Amino acid sequence: MTEVSQLSINPLTQDNIQSVLQLFKDSISDAFEQEGLGHLPEDIQHEVEKKKLMVEASLDSKHSEPYFLVAQLDGAVVGTISFASCGEDIQSCTGNQLDDVGELGSLYILPRYQGQGIGSALIKELMAYLRKQGMDQFCLDSGYRRAQTRWLQKFGEPFITVKDYWGPDSVHMVWLCKVSDFS
Repeated sequence: MTEVSQLSINPLTQDNIQSVLQLFKDSISDAFEQEGLGHLPEDIQHEVEKKKLMVEASLDSKHSEPYFLVAQLDGAVVGTISFASCGEDIQSCTGNQLDDVGELGSLYILPRYQGQGIGSALIKELMAYLRKQGMDQFCLDSGYRRAQTRWLQKFGEPFITVKDYWGPDSVHMVWLCKVSDFS
């Protein structure tokens, strides 16, 4: 468990599910709005549903992944991060080159708490978990321009950039990183 003032980071529990699902709805809607895609409610709902399935799988004892961490501020869920096998977008963008590398994903912070270090604290805690698991690399991807700007600052140049991945003038980026660089 990590404490940063009143911030706590712990594995996802059954008690967190409703708050986490609301966080996904709010954060994904905001991300789409910020990208100028707020007019695509079906796409937003599809993304939220994908995250819901991941959360449910993480709490099912038959599955070993995804692994979810939840950030809480004064007991309220304000952020999430997950780790699982590479997703379809990374597989597609890299021609399956990173299939054996796990993916950092589902890093969402409620809009009003963004820019306060919660995402960095979640990444740091996930890196500690990956080290304990004996993992030395991870990958992540993003098609959101706003997130790409942050990831370029934090993770450097991407492993691969795919132009027009989501349509004309869209760019999708995939990073391959060493766990030791973010300890």
